[in-house]
Amino acid sequence: MKTRLSLIAVRWSLLALLFAVFSAQKAPDAEQFVGPPQGKALVSPELDVKTQELASQLRCPVCQGLAIADSPSEMAINMKKQVRELLSRGFTDEQILKYFEQSYGQFVLLKPKFAGVNSLVWLLPIALLAFGALIVVTKMKKLEVAPVSTIDDQRSTINDPYIQRVRELVEKQ
Repeated sequence: MKTRLSLIAVRWSLLALLFAVFSAQKAPDAEQFVGPPQGKALVSPELDVKTQELASQLRCPVCQGLAIADSPSEMAINMKKQVRELLSRGFTDEQILKYFEQSYGQFVLLKPKFAGVNSLVWLLPIALLAFGALIVVTKMKKLEVAPVSTIDDQRSTINDPYIQRVRELVEKQ
């Protein structure tokens, strides 16, 4: 029993040690992903406007339909603070968007790039509409107005009294 308790204590101690080591690590900085800041550090009035502008270009990972500028989620608020901090350090718009794209994937961009699979998302609907229009045009060309003699032939072959009565009434008018 004592060995089992000591084994459990060792496991918990090891787990606590691992947790302490990994929680003490600092989150990777943007410089590791996109290099040193290439712009000028912004200050308050200009910083607020630029933060709002960039935050409206990034999608909230929690809400998925909203920009982080409009999202009330805690994740979006933290991302917006991070955008503000990066702008105050002198990172350019491109660097910040690249940083978030590398961190969250292209999904985080509200305006995805026109490359790779994304180009299919843009071009496929247009191609399908063109294909549909082509089908409609070819089908309409195949449909021709029946010649008058064909209509007369059809009239003589139909012996339904109701249809004959309707035709007589239409011809009188």
